[in-house]
Amino acid sequence: MTDQRAEGRKGTGGTVAAAVTEVFAPQYVAIAMPPVVGLLADGWAGLAWGLLAAALCAGVPTAVIALGVRRGRLDSIHVVERRSRKGPMLAGFVAVVAGLAVLVLLDAPDMVVATAAVMLGWVVVMGLITLAWKISFHAGVSAGTVVVLAQVLPALPVLLAGAVVVAVIGWARVRVSHHTPAQVLVGAVTGAAVSAATLAITT
Repeated sequence: MTDQRAEGRKGTGGTVAAAVTEVFAPQYVAIAMPPVVGLLADGWAGLAWGLLAAALCAGVPTAVIALGVRRGRLDSIHVVERRSRKGPMLAGFVAVVAGLAVLVLLDAPDMVVATAAVMLGWVVVMGLITLAWKISFHAGVSAGTVVVLAQVLPALPVLLAGAVVVAVIGWARVRVSHHTPAQVLVGAVTGAAVSAATLAITT
């Protein structure tokens, strides 16, 4: 696998793929989503609530992963090795549940609460899948985020543009040999489906 990854990163395509993988890491996308959605849905007040949601629901798991990488317990912020994902997934679950509870108790705006609920859905569904099979969180979180953004922006252009972005992210994950095409495809479909189902319930 190490040789495959090295091969996947060779050349301009490999460099671009590695950059896409870093920029669209699930943690970063999850941190950015709530404030952006909050701002679009409820203005500056929504942005503030979104920042709180991002800190509670995504910031804490990101810090746990970063600490794991620093201590040598995790291979990278992408947690490439499936067997290493249990700890970060548990931390994510606890953080999102706690964050969602805080947002509900403080009467946060509906769309901000919905973003937290979506993240909980991702952790539960994709987390359970990854225990048995290595699903792509990059593809799942990015596709799920597109569905959420389509709730607060004109849906058709967001979905069309988002599909292109998700396809590029999927290509990058395969190019750097972190996932197979099937893992990327299932990840994207699962993330989008979880977001759509959660939004249907919460909004």
